[in-house]
Amino acid sequence: MADREAVSHTGRLILVRHGETEWSRTGRHTGSSDISLTEHGERQARALSGQLDRLPVVRVLVSPRERARRTAELAGLTDFTVDEDLAEWNYGDYEGLTRDQIRQRDPQWTIWTGTTPGGETIEQVSARAERVLQRLDQDLHCGDVLIVSHGHFGRVLATAWLRFPVTAAAALHLEPAAACVLGRDRGQPVIEQWNLPNPANEERG
Repeated sequence: MADREAVSHTGRLILVRHGETEWSRTGRHTGSSDISLTEHGERQARALSGQLDRLPVVRVLVSPRERARRTAELAGLTDFTVDEDLAEWNYGDYEGLTRDQIRQRDPQWTIWTGTTPGGETIEQVSARAERVLQRLDQDLHCGDVLIVSHGHFGRVLATAWLRFPVTAAAALHLEPAAACVLGRDRGQPVIEQWNLPNPANEERG
């Protein structure tokens, strides 16, 4: 993990995963593929606006993938910057496969402890997360920063904020279109809220 200096900023990091896609619904690993939101995913994204428009956000960054950009747009986040470092993990040969399908090749495989042939290593993904936080340091002195990204990358970003080993991301399940708030308590990085309920999910019971 990169060595970042201790910071005194008071801004929080608001982390949002994109809405549901057909691949996320069925557990297929979606890295570089541009899979559109389902109708339910669009409803989830619209429902986010009521949660996000009350936040004192000074900057919004969004992954370059269409599912993340569309989530941001439907949530009313029109003034955002696309950041290539917020893209989802590059799964290489495992793109589009479920965990069960991958485990037919490698029975003990997890994204956190295994390898992704032709894709990124966990160290490369972690380095991207560190770069994002380094670039946001000045913004966080001014207020909250909102990020719309992906499931696995979002969890890695959270561990970078918390200064946890990146493998601790395995314990941070991140729901589609869920907002999470990462802050500080007496200078210590903390999780203030995780997987805030999305009102659109009540439709499915």
